[in-house]
Amino acid sequence: MKLLICTQVVDTEDSNLGFFHRWIEEFAAHCEQVTVICLRRGEYHFPSNVRVLSLGKERNTSKLTRIIRFYRYVFECRGNYDAVLVHMNAEYAVLGGWLWRRWGKRVGLWYAHKSVTRTLQFAMRFIDRVFTVAPESFKIASEKVRAVGHGIDTELFKPDIRESSIETRIITTGRIAESKHLLEMLAVLDVLHTRGELFTFTIVGEPTNPEEERYETKLRQEIGRRPYHAKVYMRGGLLHDNLPQVLNLQDVFLNFGTTGNMDKAGLEALATGVPVLTTNEAFKQLLQPHDLFVPSSHPALIADALQKFVGKSDKEKSGVMATLRNKVVADHSLTRLIPKIISNL
Repeated sequence: MKLLICTQVVDTEDSNLGFFHRWIEEFAAHCEQVTVICLRRGEYHFPSNVRVLSLGKERNTSKLTRIIRFYRYVFECRGNYDAVLVHMNAEYAVLGGWLWRRWGKRVGLWYAHKSVTRTLQFAMRFIDRVFTVAPESFKIASEKVRAVGHGIDTELFKPDIRESSIETRIITTGRIAESKHLLEMLAVLDVLHTRGELFTFTIVGEPTNPEEERYETKLRQEIGRRPYHAKVYMRGGLLHDNLPQVLNLQDVFLNFGTTGNMDKAGLEALATGVPVLTTNEAFKQLLQPHDLFVPSSHPALIADALQKFVGKSDKEKSGVMATLRNKVVADHSLTRLIPKIISNL
């Protein structure tokens, strides 16, 4: 198959979307040729059967220039791809869908979010397949939807030797955004501090827009007011390839997402052997049997669950994490995801 991929960013140094570089590499291993149209291009290294075309955001091109470039690439490369995969941004399907349909190109969309926009609804007219993590990860009922799991690089995210500590080392990763409920995590730490629990809290991530920058400012202010502020580390954005090294220094991962989707960051933690304590309903079936799902946002109840799990024997915790990692590898590994997508296109 010759594949066209439309995505936001191709850049190994992007702390938010750098993971998609590995997706493209994996597609290249299964396809004769891969052409990528991206909004912004940075650092990348691909095999010779991958071509990357940028719409020029890295050079501050205008929106009109980007649209013109998009159509030029779509036309010029039309003989070099049999099918199209749009990654998250349904706008690409709206812009190019009518041409791809006319030319007989099958179009797939990867989308895993509770948001249903008018753009997404309109794009469905031109899409042959929607790929998502689980049925609840895509809110439009359609026979086109295929639940195929996430794409976690389980060869990169894997357990390493984890040294013991008298402190419970807690971590969360992802964008610095209100939707990640980082202030609510501080409320849980307040309870742990009151109870005399020794801990550190590491936050990995950075804001991606002005609204998130304001949230980061508020978060830093709230951290500064805490008596344990010296035990909270804001690491900023990390290269995706460096994240497993940091995860392997931790004891518990907090995930309070409300996207209705199994958060990629949580699955990466599980693949690395770090237990994920969550209030996210999407993780309920996976984590509730191991006392890692809390059906409440009440700080004291979450703190109870954290202390209960941390208090288990090393043997019991190791058994739980081995079981959960095997589940992530079976259902969400990148090497299993890509063939599923290709076979449906």
